[in-house]
Formats: sequence, C-alpha cells, structure tokens
Amino acid sequence: MHSDHFAARELLAGVWHIRDEMGVCMTLLCGQEHALLVDTGYGVSDVQAFVRTLTDKPLTVLLTHAHHDHALGARWFDRTLMFPQDLPDFALYTGDAFRRRVADQAAAKGVRLPEDFLTAPIAQPAALTEGDIPLGGMTARILCVPGHTPGSAVVYVPERELLLTGDDWNPCTWLFFPAALDVRTYRDHLRGLLRLPFRHVICSHQHQLFDRSMPDDFAAALTDGVLSAARKVDVGYPQDTREARLPHDQILVFDWNKYIKEA
Repeated sequence: MHSDHFAARELLAGVWHIRDEMGVCMTLLCGQEHALLVDTGYGVSDVQAFVRTLTDKPLTVLLTHAHHDHALGARWFDRTLMFPQDLPDFALYTGDAFRRRVADQAAAKGVRLPEDFLTAPIAQPAALTEGDIPLGGMTARILCVPGHTPGSAVVYVPERELLLTGDDWNPCTWLFFPAALDVRTYRDHLRGLLRLPFRHVICSHQHQLFDRSMPDDFAAALTDGVLSAARKVDVGYPQDTREARLPHDQILVFDWNKYIKEA
C-alpha cells in the first residue's frame, strides 16, 4: 500500500509496517475489533489520514518514546499514550529547535512541509501503563524496557510471536542521548526482554521483518570485553562516545562515561 507520503507493508496478518517520507517507520496492529498504532513518525504528513486507508476500527495511538522522529506525528491525533518516564523530554523533542531541525532535513530531501509544521500544537501524551490491550484476535502486551530512553515502550504480540522494539533494539542502537541508560543496565533489561517466546521482530528504523536471531546475537555479544574494546566515534555530542561492532553488522553506540562509572 502506497501514497504520496507513506509506504505500508503487511509483514504479518494484521500487522502493517508504515514508513513515512522522512524514512522512519511506525506499526499498525489491526485486530478484529480495535487497532493500535505504535509511533507516529516525523509528522510531516497526515499519518492519521493514511492509517484510515488501512483500518476503520477504533484506534489507540502509542508512542514508544519522546524523540522527535517518533512523536512529532502526534500532532495529527487528539490523544496519544506514552510512559511518564519520557514526559520530561517530550516538550524538548517536539519543541521549536527540533521542529526546525526536521524542517532543514525535509528541505534537503525535497519534502514539502505543512504550513503549520513549526507551530501546530501537540497534546502531551496521557500516561501509558504496562499490560494487555485486547484488539480482537490479537493482543498488544505493553512493556516498559528502559534503555534507549528511561520510558522506552516495547510491544509483544503473542498471537503473531512478534516483538515491536521501537528504538530499544535495532541493527544500529543508540545509547548516547543524555537520558539514555548506561549500557550495563540496558543489557540486563534487553536480555530479560528476550526471554519472551517470539520469532519475529520489527523495529522503527528498518522497513522489514527480522528473525529473533538478530537481537539474540546482539544481546549475547554485549560482553564487557566487547564493550571495553569499543572504538571512539564522534556523533556530535560532547561526551566520550564509543561504538561496539556486533554480529550481522550490528552496532551499539553508547556513552563511555556512563559505562565506566558503573564498572
């Protein structure tokens, strides 16, 4: 399914992975009675209108975290949900500076923005809680897995043996933002998450379905030896940032100072 602004693929029955024109993805779970949209993208086009071409079911909208590429699209909805741990950063990442940054990126890509992109109000998300959201023949189990951010949300869909990881895992995972957890705590949380009985994985920065071997091998490789050998990289942040190279060309970029502080 394609439009001028979005591309959608049904990766599993009732599971639509949607990419916006800036390149970030969101996932729509369509049950028999309800639908759940996980993330909203950059907000440069009307994601709600596109979602309504895929389902007319009552819709809940969940933000996996507060970063601009996931939360700015909340402008197209009256109500969204997010774990409260990420609320302190919501105003920052949906504020003027990040909107202007997105506007510059859009201009470089030749993407035309709505006239009110810089000024449109975005309602603060309501508090998300852990637990099951029944969709009708499909369940969205909401889990808080702190790592990429303090309130990172992950969604487990047992009927599809599917894990939606947001940015808490993807083949290039970032733990260098100021609010990100230290890599040892992240590693413990990720390994706990991987005890779930899933076979498939969807993340926010790839338009494809992954086998669970990818995050399994990622987590298994996060040994202290591998982390200690990580090479220094410049990602534009003032702290000492290191890059660990992991199986299948995966990468973890993390804050070295937080790592050694917790040693």
